[in-house]
Amino acid sequence: MREVAILEIGQTPVSEHWDKSLLEIAGEPILQIFEKTGLKTVDSIFVGNMMSGTANHQINLGAYVADWVGALNAEAVHVEAACSSGSAAFRAAFLAVSAGDVDTAIAVGVEKMTDSPSDEITAALATAADADYERDMGVSFVALNALLMRRYMEIYGWEKEHFAGFSINAHANGVHNPNARFNFPITREAYLKSALVADPINVLDAAGMGDGAAAVLLVPAEKLKNLPSRIKVIASSAATDTIAVQNRRDPLWLSAAEKSAKKAYQQARLGPEAIDLFEVHDAFTIIETLSLEACGFADRGKGPLLANEQEISPLGRIPLATMGGLKSRGHPVGATGMYQIVEAALQLKGLCGKNQVPGARIAMTQNIGGSGSNVYTHILSVES
Repeated sequence: MREVAILEIGQTPVSEHWDKSLLEIAGEPILQIFEKTGLKTVDSIFVGNMMSGTANHQINLGAYVADWVGALNAEAVHVEAACSSGSAAFRAAFLAVSAGDVDTAIAVGVEKMTDSPSDEITAALATAADADYERDMGVSFVALNALLMRRYMEIYGWEKEHFAGFSINAHANGVHNPNARFNFPITREAYLKSALVADPINVLDAAGMGDGAAAVLLVPAEKLKNLPSRIKVIASSAATDTIAVQNRRDPLWLSAAEKSAKKAYQQARLGPEAIDLFEVHDAFTIIETLSLEACGFADRGKGPLLANEQEISPLGRIPLATMGGLKSRGHPVGATGMYQIVEAALQLKGLCGKNQVPGARIAMTQNIGGSGSNVYTHILSVES
């Protein structure tokens, strides 16, 4: 197996792109990579996307995107793993390069969610849940997470206000991210007064949807040995759990996140204490909390202790959502995992401006599909 490095990145702002099609949004970060590298094609393109078939009435995205960017002879595949589709595409590209099958692979995550009314998008998102025992019973993802959050609060004795710091941190970071959709600060008071969506989850607990795409170009690390610095992929792992929350032995423990993180730590030969920043899957504050515990950043039932600026800001012990995360950047579901990886790469390059984590050398991302049923964890490091 070969070592793999990120040669170049691209991304679009997360927004409501009424003037652009799914195809244009997907192609933009790839064309950015081509322009910056001088390449006109690559060996393989892996397109992560969740709901193009329902929201945009288009599948076969591999050939669709390859055709648009002029890479007609490339291998091109559509990868779907619910909200973790972006990271699933990245892992596919990583494995192809690592195995020596290809020398250049682009992973791109894309989602265009504003082509359909919000109720249709909600229904499309619910297709990642158990069709028989969750979706057809009328349970939405926000409702499932509300049940988890209520149970967590009751078992461990936390109050609603104890989760505020996660959202406040994300928005504080998003202010300085030109690609973030919700790039405004929020206060604790605003968080507590925010309208309820599904008790106890309110609007400021939940990531908002949007349109966007992000991409990276992967190559063998040996090809970059003469560069002053290289961003290497030192771990790529995945794990699954039951789709239905009710079928889990312990609903308040993200088993797939734990297994995925452990495998990543083993591959990278390090532990959570070595991670300089964590691009966490903060689709809901409760999922962020459970992810932190499953990955070893907090003891069980103690996740909310991290929800303060001293712990999770770019200057904190374990910086989270350093460019705004899902909460402030936005959550175009099939693209989210790729935004996380692009933002982690920017941190390691030292290009995050006011959000820069000082001395960042090792970054971890975790992308969660469904309600914890499909989890991808990646660790990047910079060598100079």
